Amino acid sequence: MNQFKNITENGIWKQNPGVVQLLGLCPTLAVTTTVVNGVSLGLATALVMAAASGAVSPVRKFVPNEIRLPVFILVIAALVTVIDLLIHAFAEPLHKVLGIFIPLIVVNCIVLGRVDAFAAKNPPLPAIWDGFIMGIGLTLVLATLGGMREVLGKGTLFSGLDLALGENFKHVVFTIIPDYQGFLLAALPPGAFLGLAFLIAAHNWMEQRKAAKKPTTTASTSLKPAH
Repeated sequence: MNQFKNITENGIWKQNPGVVQLLGLCPTLAVTTTVVNGVSLGLATALVMAAASGAVSPVRKFVPNEIRLPVFILVIAALVTVIDLLIHAFAEPLHKVLGIFIPLIVVNCIVLGRVDAFAAKNPPLPAIWDGFIMGIGLTLVLATLGGMREVLGKGTLFSGLDLALGENFKHVVFTIIPDYQGFLLAALPPGAFLGLAFLIAAHNWMEQRKAAKKPTTTASTSLKPAH
């Protein structure tokens, strides 16, 4: 259980792909104009990562080291094609919005990096969990960044929910700032850079506060008088 706990902590916080490893920046900056876009691409990436790790781990001892990367890319490309076709079949409007960034999951360095660094060296269950939780960590960053940009850019949240869930959700939009004229910079790529920089700074600040408290706790414990 400790292994799964460590994998979860690493994927969500300590080694988060979005704000610590800084991998997959192209989709992170490009599709996070709304929460819906960010979460949709993040979940698609998480599914591909979990499936790719689950496919590579059982055959890791049978793939020669010299050709492992081409084999891994073929596996990832096949899985991305399946996800791409499924989104196209069941959520065509969302497929049009995300566009080229769904097929580009194939070359996302997060996917290949985790498959090569973890799935190729560990049993299937930890490998699947590692791929999935790393994808969820990225999804949380995409959702947060998408929410920040959507509120600042349009004053709303969850606009375009019907693209993912159907026509019944067409009018489900939360207006955060009434009569808001919008802030164009937040919707443009420079706004994505600034928003991601804020998230990285917030993560580092919390890590520094956490590290600063540890010596104090240790010192107070060591000075406790003996009875």
